[in-house]
Amino acid sequence: MTTALVHVLLVFLYVAPSNQISQRYSKQINAWIYPFFEQNWRLFAPNPESVSRQISARTEATSSNGSKQVSDWFDLTAVDSADVEHNIFPSHTTQNMLRRAWTSYLETHGGDDRSYSARAAMFQKYLRNIAVERVSAHQPGPFQAIQLRVTTQPIAGSPQARGPYPAAKAPVETRYLPLWKVTPNGN
Repeated sequence: MTTALVHVLLVFLYVAPSNQISQRYSKQINAWIYPFFEQNWRLFAPNPESVSRQISARTEATSSNGSKQVSDWFDLTAVDSADVEHNIFPSHTTQNMLRRAWTSYLETHGGDDRSYSARAAMFQKYLRNIAVERVSAHQPGPFQAIQLRVTTQPIAGSPQARGPYPAAKAPVETRYLPLWKVTPNGN
């Protein structure tokens, strides 16, 4: 009961107009809200996706003789898509967790993959943990590091929106994140 009241109070302070209390305790409020309870209006007026992203991961393990073994790329996006397609009532989490984690990472890191704030480091850890969890569920054996590859392809607009001229073919962009170390339990 107390936890529910504290949660409602913190969410209220997050969505309320800026005031002395929310300014004074902004660090604690944001620590509670992000990344699980973030509030926005996208549920009621979502922005349509303008790009299609495929997020893949590969792992690195050290063998008994000390050599590094790198796995093949594992398609995390395909796992999410299969979970949605083969489920009569897919959860919102299944549909959006990986995509939202990547979007948040992109917003806080830009193009250089360096964490300049505690929030950026938190989103990096969140994205890494999702990838480790998904890979561990489908790929047996321990690993010490994980790397992500994100392939972004623009989604073509409707023919009516382009007019009489064919749209130029947009380039596909592939981004490789650095290897992130993980502990034996995968985090």
